Amino acid sequence: MGKSGKDGKVRGKKEEGFDVYVDTLVRRYPQLECVRQDIINAYFLMEACYERDGKLLIAGNGGSAADAEHIAGELMKRFLLPRPVSFDYAQKLRDTDPVIGARLAENLEQGLMAVSLSAHEALSTAYINDVDADSVFAQQILGYGRRGDVFLGISTSGNSSNIIHAAVAAKAGGIQVIGLTGAEGGWLASAADAAVKVPETETYKIQELHLPVYHCWCMMLENRFFGGAG
Repeated sequence: MGKSGKDGKVRGKKEEGFDVYVDTLVRRYPQLECVRQDIINAYFLMEACYERDGKLLIAGNGGSAADAEHIAGELMKRFLLPRPVSFDYAQKLRDTDPVIGARLAENLEQGLMAVSLSAHEALSTAYINDVDADSVFAQQILGYGRRGDVFLGISTSGNSSNIIHAAVAAKAGGIQVIGLTGAEGGWLASAADAAVKVPETETYKIQELHLPVYHCWCMMLENRFFGGAG
């Protein structure tokens, strides 16, 4: 991963390679020009995480919980590009079972490991009921997270208590934090390693801008790791 320069920007691979994605994003949503570099900085954290075989842990509440699941879905299977399994793995599948293995070799797709912490209802409700609602995502960070992973916390206010608790648990465990918030940013943006504060203050308007931002990230990640797969 790149190092931070004097201006605070994350330095890594040439940013020109992102022009096709970020320029298209900003052309479609001109109000995101003010967070262009923040989008790129957050991307670099995710790219470096996957380069070291880490995973992305994602959490949000309400509409942001749906966004967390949406992101995991885009990363764990194809988004725009084909992601065939490796030749060696395809052969092992066929060797294991000529019929089922052949079907799996054709249908399975490589993924970028992403876990939506908002999706585990039985675990979450049990923990909330038995222990503490504010720590529900922090508990999953402790259980699923490993040093070198990245936590993406989505909070329109930046002050969602369970997201804040998760971010603290992440930092304590050597997990970098990305915040995706509204314009005010809140606690999350100030504490995150990278933060994208989309320039809106009303919840639904913030959420409307979150979606194109994370779609852009998913496209960039897919191109980086599977651009030559097809």
